[in-house]
Amino acid sequence: MTSAPVRATRRQFTLGDAAREFWRHPSPWLISATLAAAVTVRLWMSEWSWTDAVVPLVMLAVFPFFEWVVHVCILHWKPRRIAGLRIDSLLARKHREHHVDPRQVALIFIPWPALLWVLPVSVAIALLAFPRTALGLTFLAFLTVLGLCYEWCHYLVHSDYKPKTAAFRAVWRNHRQHHFKNEHFWFTVTSAGTADRVLGTYPDPAAVETSPTAKNLHGQPA
Repeated sequence: MTSAPVRATRRQFTLGDAAREFWRHPSPWLISATLAAAVTVRLWMSEWSWTDAVVPLVMLAVFPFFEWVVHVCILHWKPRRIAGLRIDSLLARKHREHHVDPRQVALIFIPWPALLWVLPVSVAIALLAFPRTALGLTFLAFLTVLGLCYEWCHYLVHSDYKPKTAAFRAVWRNHRQHHFKNEHFWFTVTSAGTADRVLGTYPDPAAVETSPTAKNLHGQPA
């Protein structure tokens, strides 16, 4: 009597697997290098004040709305001609490619050439827009923390990792509805139903039609 064949099962994709893949890409390293530099100089300067606690709290409250605005106005920018010049940024082009193939890992991350100007601009804001340089460095350090959280969360949603908690399951569902249900809604990435609820882009999924252009933004080639 022969035994029943054993069916091969796919090994579960763990957080460790996700972390190893995450650190194979340049954007986490570029953001982390900026974070390390900001924290090092900030600790060296000292000059602590109560405002060093307020700035991160304000940034945390504003971040979902910042995500929403960037997603809607920059990443979903529709190419157009202004004074005969075609306006279509690298970020918008790469995001259209991301919608075409949401599982292509390299397209999940912020394009590293964009970070070569985004990070220096962030440093300039930190150094020039605050009344104290030390406070600006607090801003810069927390901004890079938020950037790393964004990259990790966005990558994890698009990976084979299965949500284990209700909170992450809500974030996972929110972003996947944006990609596979309708690209005109659910714009936040690291939270679910925060800025989207306030700004009117968090409908009942059952009441929303599946968009024919969710994988082809604006009906144009990536």
